[in-house]
Amino acid sequence: MNRLRLWLLAVGGAGLAALLVAACLDLPGFGGRHHPYGDRAVQASLARHTANTISSVNFDQRAYDTLGEMSILFAAVLGCVVLLRQARDEHRAPPEPAEVARPVRRYALLVLPVALVTGLYVVAHGQLSPGGGFQGGVVAATALHLLYLGADYGALERVRPLGVYETSDAVAVCAYLVLGLASVLAGTAFLANTLLPYGTFNTLSSGGAVPLLNAAVGMEVASAVVVLLAHFLDQAVEIEEEHGS
Repeated sequence: MNRLRLWLLAVGGAGLAALLVAACLDLPGFGGRHHPYGDRAVQASLARHTANTISSVNFDQRAYDTLGEMSILFAAVLGCVVLLRQARDEHRAPPEPAEVARPVRRYALLVLPVALVTGLYVVAHGQLSPGGGFQGGVVAATALHLLYLGADYGALERVRPLGVYETSDAVAVCAYLVLGLASVLAGTAFLANTLLPYGTFNTLSSGGAVPLLNAAVGMEVASAVVVLLAHFLDQAVEIEEEHGS
């Protein structure tokens, strides 16, 4: 049985290697002026009224791959939540407020709303300008944690109810899937950008389903980063308290 598995692996690996070699041999020359893939991506992006070609590639031309990337992040955060969950015999006392230098406090609290609005702006304008759900979600989640630097961990906990962010993380992934299934029910391919009108080029409502998929990814990334950092920070607080006692 083991020998049969090895033979199957060898045959499958050889076939895959042959396909990869054949594909690489047919690629355009490195550094040349002829880039058929880039030209086709730009044409498809403009045809669907998406000004940012990168967002068109991520949420239209290969939206199925983006679903895989988002699922990987969701699974990684889920694994960390399971591994770092609080056991029944573990009890964590509320952390004591930490002393924060006044310049650090002022800077963090001043930058927090600016960074948060910037993250939301990057998500909302992902189909128009550089950025998108992945980048904007990370910026928004990071902005929220400036409260930890400017105040204390207790203040961050009050504005970061984990149940809400865990729910929004799951809802965002489901929303992405629902949009893909809706295109199937409409008689087209999964995640095909044919459900909504493409709108006016270079406006917030342009791009068809691209803004919705982009928003779902931004919501999922922001919620996932918040949940992930919350569990790691909880572990750090527990370790500090143990050393302090």
